[in-house]
Amino acid sequence: MVPANEEIMVSEGSSSSRRPVRRAGIAAVALIAVLGLFTAACSSSKSSDSAKPSGPTKAAWIYVGPINDGGWTQTHNEGREAAVKALGDNLISTYKENVPEGPETAQVIDDLVKDGNTVIFATSYGFKDAMQAAAKKYPNVKFVQATGDDITINGASSVSSNYDEYWGAGEDTLYLTGIAAGKATKNNVIGVEAPFPIPEIIRQINGFTLGAQSVNPEVTVKVVWTKSWFDPAAERQAAESLVAGGADVIFSHQDSPTAGEVAKANSLPWVGYDSDQSAAYPTVWLTAATYDWGPYYTAKLNSIREGKWSQQNYYGTIGDEFTTVAPFGSLVSAETKSAIEAEQSKAAATKTFGWFWGLADREDQAGTVQIKKGATLSQKDLYTMSYFVKGIDGSPKG
Repeated sequence: MVPANEEIMVSEGSSSSRRPVRRAGIAAVALIAVLGLFTAACSSSKSSDSAKPSGPTKAAWIYVGPINDGGWTQTHNEGREAAVKALGDNLISTYKENVPEGPETAQVIDDLVKDGNTVIFATSYGFKDAMQAAAKKYPNVKFVQATGDDITINGASSVSSNYDEYWGAGEDTLYLTGIAAGKATKNNVIGVEAPFPIPEIIRQINGFTLGAQSVNPEVTVKVVWTKSWFDPAAERQAAESLVAGGADVIFSHQDSPTAGEVAKANSLPWVGYDSDQSAAYPTVWLTAATYDWGPYYTAKLNSIREGKWSQQNYYGTIGDEFTTVAPFGSLVSAETKSAIEAEQSKAAATKTFGWFWGLADREDQAGTVQIKKGATLSQKDLYTMSYFVKGIDGSPKG
């Protein structure tokens, strides 16, 4: 096997190490499901045949945080490692960590292309503009952007044909984790610390809130914005302010598990995000919405190696096991586990996303019905969601 080529760029003020998170390797059933979606995408999306590489594919990953952040970046890096294991001698991988979102991103991409990388994965929304510009600049390189929304909103023709986007229905698993939070609160106040007021985060907070309300209609969800994906100091301050404001359950929608430390110090139940932190915080852990990136990265690289590139615009679901619920902590009762597992089975059976939005009329904070009972939301509806649902204390504008 060719070892992973791990070129690391550390920016000024990079964070200290986080607690390790261990995730399972590629599940065969998940990989088969993703491969099936890729096959369908090649027949329904903008695609093209290209020459098959004669040697190993050289691919690079760009990370906004450190690979040991205990959350978002770490799980992407574990997905990269899973692809390395699956492709063996057919893949040489490189990564850059702590890459700032902005002008610096373009220079990192230029350097990666000069180093011979023919596939570049960018794993943070703020890399999107630089990735799209690079796709025009380097037509022979494939650029694949996590959490991107332009293909969904504006169509494949709005971007270069060598650019693709991928994401998944995290709001679905957050609905399930919201059930755990709604059952855990005693004073009906749940605190949420969140990074940026963009549709991605807004819809996910809405999903979490609706899950909590489904088992506890009296609950209020307080939102505090940190304006950062990864800033342990800001995350700690936000969590402490939520506790001071009366929240007795904390949900952290951040790239590190810092809120877990605050929850532990105050003996309050905690819902994480991105990763399973049950071993690190066993006394306060409820669960988390997590993502398994390995099957996607493996399938995408295999399709490129087979000369079958497509702008798939992948949106992973509970049904294909892209997005999952982390193991439950001891604070989650057997009754609550059963309720969550029942809803999870319903979601998986739909083979799509967003089964819960139309279960009832959904009002925004002003009392206006935004989603009618029985309605289904498209991916574009989700990608343009700009309102908070009723029951949230905080502004969707930041």
